Amino acid sequence: MITAPDAFEAVFDAHYEEIRRYLGRRVGLDVAEDLAAETFLIAFDQREAFDPSFGEIRPWLYGIATNLIGRHRRTEVRRYRALARTGPPPDDDGLHDRVIDRLAAEVTVGRLAKALTKLSAGERDVVLLVAYGGLNYAEVAAALGVAEGTVASRLSRARTKLRGALGVEV
Repeated sequence: MITAPDAFEAVFDAHYEEIRRYLGRRVGLDVAEDLAAETFLIAFDQREAFDPSFGEIRPWLYGIATNLIGRHRRTEVRRYRALARTGPPPDDDGLHDRVIDRLAAEVTVGRLAKALTKLSAGERDVVLLVAYGGLNYAEVAAALGVAEGTVASRLSRARTKLRGALGVEV
């Protein structure tokens, strides 16, 4: 059980970095650290309410993180719109890729970011939980508290919209 503080420490150690990376991709690194800490604070406060019969702890943590992102949704949409206008941020490590690769990335990231702003919140959550979190349908369903069929239909609609926005033919 994760109700004991020592047991919860193991959960934190096992999942913190993964949740922080997911949040960083969704809301930016400047906010990710705070939201990751808040995710685990909420999980710790609600650890007695966690029911392992409903699934693994990982999707539960992703669900908490995604709910926190919901609070920051307006900021997220503004970030994607800015990314669509300006292209990807410079590399964090300061290394410069070849100019051709950079220009191609700017075009692709900008188009993708703009396309993501056109998705509904539910569609965007599903796409990014799959793409950034690496969750499967069952895990996404558990994270969002929806049926697997809902995940499948949201992902299908989102893929169709993204293909259309990016000009990708099936």
